[in-house]
Amino acid sequence: MSKNNAATAVDAAAARRDFYSRIDPANLAPLWEQLHNLVTRTPASACQAVHWPYREVRGYLREAGDLITAEEAIRRVLILENPGMRGQAAATTSLYAGLQLILPGEIAPPHRHTQSALRLILEGEGAYTSVEGEKTPMKRGDFVITPSWTWHEHGNETDQPMVWLDGLDVPLVAMLDASFAENTGELKAPLPQKNPGDSRARYGSNLLPVDYVAPTPASPLFSYPYADTLAALRTLAAGETADACHGYKLRYANPVTGGYPMPTIGAFIQLLPDGFATAPYRCSAGTVYAVIDGAVKVTLDGKEFVAQPNDVFVIPSWAGHRFEAQGETTLFSFSDRPVQEMLGLWREQR
Repeated sequence: MSKNNAATAVDAAAARRDFYSRIDPANLAPLWEQLHNLVTRTPASACQAVHWPYREVRGYLREAGDLITAEEAIRRVLILENPGMRGQAAATTSLYAGLQLILPGEIAPPHRHTQSALRLILEGEGAYTSVEGEKTPMKRGDFVITPSWTWHEHGNETDQPMVWLDGLDVPLVAMLDASFAENTGELKAPLPQKNPGDSRARYGSNLLPVDYVAPTPASPLFSYPYADTLAALRTLAAGETADACHGYKLRYANPVTGGYPMPTIGAFIQLLPDGFATAPYRCSAGTVYAVIDGAVKVTLDGKEFVAQPNDVFVIPSWAGHRFEAQGETTLFSFSDRPVQEMLGLWREQR
């Protein structure tokens, strides 16, 4: 470059810096300085791969049980914070995850919020979640939902602690500035009580109430028992060849529409036969996984770890990964795939 050209380039750079400083007080910024960061060739997420071994986390949960009651805490939960997004209560860019403990005799008081929530029961049997006045007993492996703006509370009438994985769309709702919440100040929701199993009787047997019109896009069925889910997976495994990338994988469904149980969170269950190794796979939905039964070796962008029962781990968007089952293994997972599909953004690569 000649001296004249170099001087011209220096003058142009100085003129641009001066321009940027003058437009800054007007809350303006040049797109051309940020376009490469905003429109990336592939997802460039702050979300990182992370593994929470249950044998380590459980001790902290029990300690939290000694420090604060469920009533004081409203919800006694340890947030599973992604190391790439500390302080944001986020497991993935759009989703929250936490482990909740409720001790014998405790009640977590009722509230409702615009955030949709799911539960995967990890430890214990017999405690309940009450949704819109319907008490739902919970067993290990059960998938339970509390759709947006539904009254819900938890209680433990057994002599053993109960632990479950919470999943909510907290970061997504926060991004949309659409968070609303309401508490009763009482130990029961202001609703008439329904018989246990009411929603399953109405919606869970390929039947619907006559003239039923869905009031929301969320599933009216609040509980998906693990015993039924596992039986379905094993029936599939006995009769067909496993998918190379997923083994035998199903998605939980809204029985009214066939869509996802909640419009912002998709939930999935898969079975990997003993020794089954999946082919490499990646997709655009950052995903939270939990091991129900068995164990799985996860190979993720060249790193490896083994996830045991009740362990939780995150696979970020577009991170290549493989699974290898150690014993017959069932994996639960949830992601924002419904939102991505609705917006035409979801992608996968096999």
